[in-house]
Amino acid sequence: MPVIDKQSAAISCIVLCGAALLARFTVGLHPYSGRGVAPHFGDYEAQRHWMEVTVHLPASEWYVDSKSNNLSYWGLDYPPLSGYQSWLFGQAIRSIEPDAVALHTSHGYESPHSKFLMRLTVVVSDILGKILDDAMCWSLSPNPGNSCVELTRDSKLCYAVFFPAVLLCLRVFGGGKTVHEKQWWLLVVLLQPAALLIDHGHFQYNNITLGFAAGAAAAIAAGHDCWGSMLFCLSLNHKQMSMYYAPAFFAHLLGKCLQKPSMTQQVFGVAKLGLVVVATFAVCWAPFLASPGGALQVLHRLVPVKRGLYEDYVANFWCVTSPVFKWRRVYTQQALVTMCAGASLVAALPSMIHQIMSPSPRGLLMGMANSALAFFLFSYQVHEKSILLALLPVTLLAFDQPVVAAWLPVWAALSMYPLLRKDGLSIAYLACLLLWLAVVAPRSSLQSEQQSPVQTGHAYTQSKRSRRLGPRVGAKLVGVSGPQLLHYASLLSLLPAACIHVAQCFVQPPAQLLHLYDAAFVTLSFVHIFSTAVYFNVSQWSLFMSLVSKKHSKRS
Repeated sequence: MPVIDKQSAAISCIVLCGAALLARFTVGLHPYSGRGVAPHFGDYEAQRHWMEVTVHLPASEWYVDSKSNNLSYWGLDYPPLSGYQSWLFGQAIRSIEPDAVALHTSHGYESPHSKFLMRLTVVVSDILGKILDDAMCWSLSPNPGNSCVELTRDSKLCYAVFFPAVLLCLRVFGGGKTVHEKQWWLLVVLLQPAALLIDHGHFQYNNITLGFAAGAAAAIAAGHDCWGSMLFCLSLNHKQMSMYYAPAFFAHLLGKCLQKPSMTQQVFGVAKLGLVVVATFAVCWAPFLASPGGALQVLHRLVPVKRGLYEDYVANFWCVTSPVFKWRRVYTQQALVTMCAGASLVAALPSMIHQIMSPSPRGLLMGMANSALAFFLFSYQVHEKSILLALLPVTLLAFDQPVVAAWLPVWAALSMYPLLRKDGLSIAYLACLLLWLAVVAPRSSLQSEQQSPVQTGHAYTQSKRSRRLGPRVGAKLVGVSGPQLLHYASLLSLLPAACIHVAQCFVQPPAQLLHLYDAAFVTLSFVHIFSTAVYFNVSQWSLFMSLVSKKHSKRS
């Protein structure tokens, strides 16, 4: 490739990443969770309080109730890596504005300077890391030849946070794609409205967790299973919600081990990965393993059984069906936990079986999407923000499933609107959605029509059969292609959502149905999210059947 083309690709990558950063700073100008709402405030105060606790107390006391650490006031309930992150950012803020993290006296601290510093830590969490000098040069340029990527030791270090992990996913999964396709893919992943609004509006650090998970997927797809296992363990040790991905990673790695030619190699492969997992957890939990009962205290804080089946309004099965069937009245808490666990595993099982039988890079991403959707729809104590776990692999699959990758984020943002409205983020919500609908969504059908030729190995695209099927079905119906038809149907489906928004602005709900609009938002979103789960499971098994038919055709 000529040098000028590589320079153009690098410049376009920098511009797109810069635009994504500008969007983050702009969302950060809006309110956040619990602003000025004493005495407990919201998630912003929770993150600030964890910095306060971690910089003043030893790690062995972070999860222990005491006079210096009242767990009833935003006690730390994330794994150790979140605690270390809070300590790191807390030390930085302490060096600039000590009052912001002063022990006991800083509760509810919200000075303009400290708010800027807090917002900045979230942006830094997205971009911090060692990005290789050549990363941007090749990230948007087509991969010549074999799409299998050999990652150097230094490039593996880039997985630690979101932006570098996204760029490496682009290199691993974007083989053979044009510059324009890669530009659109970057927009899909980096401008995803739900993640922008939650991390940079509501205020959380989910992109650290998601960055580790994306890096794990890229490492495993590139053949570095041990690195991938370590990175997924780091994701788990940052936020326990990464357990949503555990069935997919477990099934995929087990399937790869079982493909080895001998039993000895299979056992050695499993043992090697198990050793990586144990070692990673041991390092992360070392301060708590050293103190008697420390690890058990952490585990007690990480399992929120007492919080109930779900919080507020969330677009999953239990919440949407609760007006018809009162689950929490009929069943005990223990029974509900068992039911949720069973339903989640059953929903994720078909995808797991697929990856054990036929592991592939594309199958790993689809497995992550199906597993995360299964847990979001059916697991216990689901938050509105948990949909971000499903959105990551869905958007990483934008090359293969552009229409779904463009429209599921819209419905995810809609499902969180009751939470965002309570935070005062309605304007930011509207702006992010309008930007997405103007810049990203209209190109989804074009991306589907302009797919590059199907490649094997570590690149993945739509199968030839599905590409032939879409246009033919569309032509039979209305004279347009299948992807275009799906795009227009998705656009039309926004009409009910728009009507609910307008009604909420001008029509008061009945006194006995004060949460009518919230229920309408999550119910409408649930229909689309559940439909996506069904579609992705069918698509994953269609991939398996396609591989089986190819093997039979080669033999014949």
